[in-house]
Amino acid sequence: MRDAVWWFVVLAEEENITAAAARLQVPQPTLSRRLGRLERQLGTTLFDRIGKRVQLNDAGRLYAEHLRRAHAELAAGELAVRELQAHGPRVVRLGFLHSFGTWLVPEIIRTTRETDPGVRFELVQDAAETITGKVVSGDLDLGIVSPRPREAPVSWRRLLRQQVNLTVPSTDPLARRDSVDLAELREREFVAMATGFGMRQLLDEACASVGFEPRITVECQELDTVAGLVGAGIGIALLPDSPDRRLPAGVALVRVTGVDAAREVGLIWARGAALSEPARRVRTLATEQ
Repeated sequence: MRDAVWWFVVLAEEENITAAAARLQVPQPTLSRRLGRLERQLGTTLFDRIGKRVQLNDAGRLYAEHLRRAHAELAAGELAVRELQAHGPRVVRLGFLHSFGTWLVPEIIRTTRETDPGVRFELVQDAAETITGKVVSGDLDLGIVSPRPREAPVSWRRLLRQQVNLTVPSTDPLARRDSVDLAELREREFVAMATGFGMRQLLDEACASVGFEPRITVECQELDTVAGLVGAGIGIALLPDSPDRRLPAGVALVRVTGVDAAREVGLIWARGAALSEPARRVRTLATEQ
């Protein structure tokens, strides 16, 4: 039954018939005919045709919004029946980046347990790439990552936006400045997170956008370690603001210009997956904070 609405949800997300047909594993002409038949039934177009692409119009956006809710409710209904039969434990498997373990994740768990004390959590801390892979494979119900995964078949809801600053030793001439253009740093040495971590992706993409590849002196897996290495004069780094982070002595923050120096933090789950009732509750509560 869910397939009757899922094809349109996919097409609305992709806004490309070829890409949507590939995701749905159906021939492109079949998908085009299905869309044409639906538009005739509704008596209106749902997409504007722009070359080889399609773009949702006002009617299409309205229809897609209702179908997304319908698909979610159908999936929830199927899952509720399975849960009723299985009588399984009410557990939410949540993955997240290390830097969210001292403030964001505890707050989400606290809020959830205030409304439903019976929910248990299984927590996994790892790099954004690894968390995303575990969500896609079904090993995790939900993940908190940054930046938003671009290629993985996951759904996303933004939780917050963190400002990112340049972190330098307090003895560095840059520490006396209010701001620095990222392009000025092409000859500097950086301390960075290892490949696969969100902040490493942000650093690589930001530097690429202004025409250079960062020179990495040390890679690590904790943002606090990055800050400590900067304080020791090992290099400079990009670090996100955090409500609980206390920078070590000998470190200064400088505003970055020339790029959008911020990172989006969001909640992900496998696209089209039927989440359990506790996982849906966590998703709702997390995005309401």
